[in-house]
Amino acid sequence: MSQGKKTEKWSSRLGVILAVAGSAVGLGNFLRFPGQAVQYGGGAFMIAYFISLILIGIPICWAEWTMGRYGGGKGFNSSPGIMNILVRHPAGKYMGVIGVIIPVVIYMYYVYIEAWCLGYAVNFLFTDNLKLGSEALAYKSFWQDFIGFQENGSAIGFGVGQVGFYLLLVFVLNFFLIFRGLSKGIEFFCKYAMPTLIFLAVIILFRVLTLGTPDPSKPDQNLMAGLGHMWNPTNLGTQLTNPQLWLAAAGQIFFSLSVGFGVIITYASYLSKDDDIVLSGLTASSANEFCEVALGGMITIPAAVVFLGASGVAGIGMGTFSLGFNVLPLVFAQMPGGTLFGAMFFFLLFLAAVTSSLSMLQPGIAFLEEAMEIGRRQSVTILGVITAMGSGFIVYFSKDMKALDTIDFWVGTFLIFVLATIQIIIFGWVLGIEKGWKEAHIGAEMTIPRFFKPVFKYICPGFLLIIFVFWFLVNVLGINLSTGDRQVVSYVSDLFGNGGAVPSNVARMSIGLIVCVTAFMIMTVKNAGPKWDKKLKDQED
Repeated sequence: MSQGKKTEKWSSRLGVILAVAGSAVGLGNFLRFPGQAVQYGGGAFMIAYFISLILIGIPICWAEWTMGRYGGGKGFNSSPGIMNILVRHPAGKYMGVIGVIIPVVIYMYYVYIEAWCLGYAVNFLFTDNLKLGSEALAYKSFWQDFIGFQENGSAIGFGVGQVGFYLLLVFVLNFFLIFRGLSKGIEFFCKYAMPTLIFLAVIILFRVLTLGTPDPSKPDQNLMAGLGHMWNPTNLGTQLTNPQLWLAAAGQIFFSLSVGFGVIITYASYLSKDDDIVLSGLTASSANEFCEVALGGMITIPAAVVFLGASGVAGIGMGTFSLGFNVLPLVFAQMPGGTLFGAMFFFLLFLAAVTSSLSMLQPGIAFLEEAMEIGRRQSVTILGVITAMGSGFIVYFSKDMKALDTIDFWVGTFLIFVLATIQIIIFGWVLGIEKGWKEAHIGAEMTIPRFFKPVFKYICPGFLLIIFVFWFLVNVLGINLSTGDRQVVSYVSDLFGNGGAVPSNVARMSIGLIVCVTAFMIMTVKNAGPKWDKKLKDQED
């Protein structure tokens, strides 16, 4: 039986672990995670977070590694191709399309945010643009001007204090590396970028942990207060019964481990049959958790509280962008040596973002090469054109970040829940728990604890479905779970209007962009379907 020809493979076990960890380590580790933890009660959030890690994150991660390697052994590297093998029904390959749509569309706006990080690192180190004193509004104003928040089209500029040049640079860097291939591009970059960003984070963490009480006249603004603000549980019983807390914790796990993105299943398909996916998957997840909990969680909020106080931090806001591009520049401006530490911090964010954005491109490359039977040059060109148009759309319609926010909600949140649920159900119920369990342990140096069998088959899918129902009720239908009141959510009113309100044309065009990308992917799969089916039949014969 033919096992298919692999044109690419990882050159080392360390390389694939760093690449998978790199796909997970990103802006969410250093910005989104701390903000979520503080917003939902510190220690209470951490309890829900670690429960979600055990019941959702690790099981889906192992399932994706297993299904990916299994599909790669059959000669398929794309999510639609692998799903077609697993499901053995025409619907399988179309469900797999979601695993290409998510990373490709997320890349379109993620590379834009990646450019912010590089731009901030440069501005910290070489200009006075981020030396704005102690007024929070000044940093917010710079950020809004930098990204074109106030007016559509205003982000397209190429000065040192404008995002255009940095966007062009990072876009070219990503495609240069992806053109070089799996081992010479992604693996090569991650081997150097991951240790570098961890080294920088440790240096910054050491600086934060030695801050003490910078202003003796404000004794409450000290390091221990900052750590307590991050980790101490508040209203533990009330918080743990709040469905929104569990939604936030589960959502963070998806972002944290890159599960449900369509990335790991593609990365794992380039492994050989005897590669240890149990230990490798656990190692990659552990590396990500170290970056998120031990580094990200202990740098950002403690530093902000030390210089701004708990009330000051709360007043500015704990959203990912508010924390990263409004609060932290203000903090670094007041920190001794803050210019250097600020540049280091945003450069490590940039490195983390590149390792993630590269992982978002590989599923698209694998899909195009597999479905169209084309080479690397053609696949990079096609994907480059598609993502350049998408990024251009998002950058041009930058006012209020309407395009970015709309696409992030429907693809970066909604579709990730959908794909993660589909994948764990396929692993536990279609591939079958016994076959999946056996496949996962081929070449394994450790055994998955047996209690994960019911987790894979019952607990994880059930947990996901419950969370998804609550998420839909709150974030789409706008139902307040505490009072039962309903308020139309902006993501819905932007598309359909509400009580005479005019829908947002930008939001509608953003959905149109998603639909166009989806239609292209579906048509490509439809054309490739007969060839894939013949390939499978030949293998069975």
